[in-house]
Amino acid sequence: MRFIGITGGVGAGKTEILKYIKRHYKCEIHLADETAHQVKRAGTECFSRLVELLGGEIVGADGEIDKAAMADKIFADPKLLDKVNAIVHPAVREYLLDKLGQARENPELELFFVEAALLIEAGYRELVDEMWYIYADESVRRRRLKSARGYGNEKITRIMGSQLTEEEFRRASDFVIDNSGALEDSYRQINKKLEAFTWQE
Repeated sequence: MRFIGITGGVGAGKTEILKYIKRHYKCEIHLADETAHQVKRAGTECFSRLVELLGGEIVGADGEIDKAAMADKIFADPKLLDKVNAIVHPAVREYLLDKLGQARENPELELFFVEAALLIEAGYRELVDEMWYIYADESVRRRRLKSARGYGNEKITRIMGSQLTEEEFRRASDFVIDNSGALEDSYRQINKKLEAFTWQE
């Protein structure tokens, strides 16, 4: 089974690419944002440590961590971000490696994907068999973010500025999908790359 990391800047279209892969290949896909939510659920060690660090006011009425309250705390004291990441990132990695171990025991699965904008920075380069970079031209990404998420220019520039440059993404990746044009073009690139694996209609 092949363990593949999928990364790329905001607005590059990682979600659409993964939807296609999930539909047509024998794979398991984990999104880091969703995984981070799972490892922070009430009752986990990660939950306890975050509440200890940030205070009980980050817990919502449902007993789970309130994302907005947690973000407010970090915004008020940016030094907390590194401390939060030091709790969450190892928990996410442990969770994913556990899922990978389970997936390897399933003879039906051929591919295991993990997606995150920060995969390279979080040290997944040495864990995965391959790192894929989903690329899209900056003007295309800006257009998508404005129409799909309603982001303004300033917000887009700020987010893009906090992520790796195109050169850094490319340098750390084994395969690049150019997702600047029509999705059908991206699908052709994926099919060619994965031609050794089982295709499903």
